[in-house]
Amino acid sequence: MMDESAASVVPGQPATPGHSTQNDAAKPVVADDVVLWAEGLTKTFSAKPNDVTAVRGLSVRVRAHRITGLIGPDGAGKTTLMRLAAGLLVPDEGRIEVLGLDCVRDQAAVQARVGYMPQRFGLYEDLSVQENLDLYADLHGVPQAIRGRRYDELMRMTGLAPFTARLAGRLSGGMKQKLGLACVLVHPPQLLLLDEPTVGVDPVSRRELWAIVNRFVEHEGTSVLMSTAYLDEAERCDEVIVLDEGSLIGQGPPSQFSRPLTGRTFRVRATGLGPRDVQTHLALRSEVIDAVIQGDAVRVVLTEAAASQPDSVLTGLEQAVIESVPPRFEDGFIATLRAKRSAGSAARSPVPTARAEPAARDGLVISVRHVQRRFGEFLAVNDISFDVPRGEVFGLLGANGAGKTTLFRMLCGLLPASGGTLQVAGVDVRKTAARARARIGYMSQKFSLYGTLSVQDNLQFFSSAYGLSGRRRRDRIDWALTEFELGPIGDQTSGGLPLGYKQRLALACALMHEPEIIFLDEPTSGVDPLARREFWQRINSLVHQGVTVLVTTHFMEEAEYCDRMAIMMSGRLLALGTPSEIKQQAVSPERPEPTMEDAFIALIESKPPAGGAHA
Repeated sequence: MMDESAASVVPGQPATPGHSTQNDAAKPVVADDVVLWAEGLTKTFSAKPNDVTAVRGLSVRVRAHRITGLIGPDGAGKTTLMRLAAGLLVPDEGRIEVLGLDCVRDQAAVQARVGYMPQRFGLYEDLSVQENLDLYADLHGVPQAIRGRRYDELMRMTGLAPFTARLAGRLSGGMKQKLGLACVLVHPPQLLLLDEPTVGVDPVSRRELWAIVNRFVEHEGTSVLMSTAYLDEAERCDEVIVLDEGSLIGQGPPSQFSRPLTGRTFRVRATGLGPRDVQTHLALRSEVIDAVIQGDAVRVVLTEAAASQPDSVLTGLEQAVIESVPPRFEDGFIATLRAKRSAGSAARSPVPTARAEPAARDGLVISVRHVQRRFGEFLAVNDISFDVPRGEVFGLLGANGAGKTTLFRMLCGLLPASGGTLQVAGVDVRKTAARARARIGYMSQKFSLYGTLSVQDNLQFFSSAYGLSGRRRRDRIDWALTEFELGPIGDQTSGGLPLGYKQRLALACALMHEPEIIFLDEPTSGVDPLARREFWQRINSLVHQGVTVLVTTHFMEEAEYCDRMAIMMSGRLLALGTPSEIKQQAVSPERPEPTMEDAFIALIESKPPAGGAHA
């Protein structure tokens, strides 16, 4: 599937300078517009109980003056490839060159010409925005004479001009990412390496980050290699490189992956049946490669054989209709990975089976009335009210700094409210927070696991913390190891697990005491699409059993899994309703079928900040 134009070598062109254990005469000749060249690249890390080969025999080309997306599931080797390209790691085998420089022999020269923004960019949180810029300008030797103009341009592009005196630690997540990008760009690189720069930031900030990157590509000729967990972002790239388990799956324009699925992608609706139930039904059918909720419908990808008679998948679904829709990159990505893993005899991970009849929603389990939270003079949450019935998935959405995390922590009993009432599972959280916490499960964005403990030890600890003992404790640990397929890695240290497995373990720990309410704070941030699908299958099964779920997320397609949602801005409630009702507010002649991201941005931009939550 590799795009030949992206990977070709041109006979007769002068060889790119570099170092090799082989003779230079044996080195392939590389096209002039290739800014990153890797051949036979392998990198293995020592880890207990087995070594991990992050990149194996990888050969790729990245072309100049364009945005190339680096896509793949957890453990695909994306970060390792970027660190090799930045001269921060040395390959065990093969060669890698950037801008005509060997990344091993010419390490210092590579680092002077390449900008690298890792997932956890090293801002100094006790320094101001301006002091961070000055520090990185010093490190890169930016002349004083051009700094002022450079700073002004970067602050204007990032929208940080009013906040140059603010400590970096007091910025919202989206603003930190923009400051991190500004620090990388203070010395304009020829090649910009961005490792998941938009993870954990809201759609407005994501759009702004993309605008900055596009500006540098179009006006300064910067070449960009960017990894992302958001597959809608991959579709914005000029080319994509798809990796899995350290190997190349394919390279080319995004349409190269979606085009083969023409005629195999559909949308299913069933009268009188919610999309969660439709998805559960369709996901079990062998003809269905993928089934994801999209508003009040379910998007499906069918096998080639089933696509000629798509109505066959509706068997068992009364009053259901199916309509053809154009394929997208995500469809091709999922189909490609599933085909590869099926060929390797790796079956799809099983998930809990939902009950045939959903549990009744018999009453409210969360009630919020006129809730406020002050930090000194600053009002982070301002007069919020809503209810959540049993067995509902309720989403809390908002731009970075909207106040949703503060509200979330109050509902979990982790932060006292300054005013109003909060009832969770019939318990007044303001009066008896500990009693409320005993009836809820909490999964934080940062995975509150003990990284130095094994998987088994984490399960032991959390079951004990939730008051389990004796036979019940042993039974629940056995359940977790089996249900989440953690048995084979039970003795491994949790801190070294791939993100998808950390997510499984974190959810298992949150469910040890069989809570009736689950709080999920950015549960799939940075997790690959396959792990995200598995996660939501598990959550949907719990909801069928009557468990109530409250979730915060910046991933707008994930918000489609919510029955209802509240969108917050500046500490206030901006909108409340079902995904379809929220999207309806953004319908326009130019956009008759807005996505959830379209609706979110339209709502946020239609309401100027009222001076509530921090920026």
